[in-house]
Amino acid sequence: YPMVDSVRLFLYAGTTGSREFVGLANYVRLFTDSVVSVRFWNAFGNTWIFFAFHMCLQNVLGILFAVLLTNKTMKGRQFYQTIIFIPCTIAVLVTGYLFKLMLNPIWAGSTLKAMGLGFLVRPWLGDVNTALPVVSLVSVWQWVGIPTMMFVAAFQGISDDLIEAASIEGANGWQQFVRIKLPLIMPVVGMIAILTFVSNFNAFDVIYSMETADGAPSYTTDLIGTLFYRYGVAGQHPVGIPEPGVGAAISTTVFAMLLAGVIPTLKLTQGKE
Repeated sequence: YPMVDSVRLFLYAGTTGSREFVGLANYVRLFTDSVVSVRFWNAFGNTWIFFAFHMCLQNVLGILFAVLLTNKTMKGRQFYQTIIFIPCTIAVLVTGYLFKLMLNPIWAGSTLKAMGLGFLVRPWLGDVNTALPVVSLVSVWQWVGIPTMMFVAAFQGISDDLIEAASIEGANGWQQFVRIKLPLIMPVVGMIAILTFVSNFNAFDVIYSMETADGAPSYTTDLIGTLFYRYGVAGQHPVGIPEPGVGAAISTTVFAMLLAGVIPTLKLTQGKE
């Protein structure tokens, strides 16, 4: 019901009790207004950058860690598996505030200088060139354990007979990975890609805890999630009056984009075994 009602809501302007039917005017504002449109496309581009960090770094590291953790000759696999997964158990707001404190040049500057790492003392979260990559890397660090565990389970589900037969035929480790393991876990790869896509386009808490909901500095960390929050829930500065109609237009647009990305991925990766 909330999802269907949000489709109805973007047809109206104003807050509860004073709504006026405006048809598609909220969509017109979203894509053409000199202020709203700029904020939307900026958040849209930032969200894709945020997603790229997770897709290209988090998931690749997940596969790498899973390969190492399923190597039977590796010692201490359970210990490393626990270390990798522990950040996932920490609340995102706690993680965000801790990294915000550690990256603060005032708080951490003297410690880093004493360790000979003075070159790292800079306003990472206050620089428009580094804020979004740093926040993305913090998020990657926290959630890399999820794809790692999923890939570990997928690799463990591959029959040892297949790997043994490939070894007898002379296939090296890389050939076994590319020709046998990767094709067999492709449904899991597709599912992780979908989860990454959906979660990143709904990301909010890590930005809120590290850069506030305004996407500081200068909207360089503003994502679709924070944009929706400001317009649909909290109200855009400096007016501070929520516009549920614009918020609903943003949310339904994101819903359509998610469908457009998820359905083809499902068809490509979730084939017959």
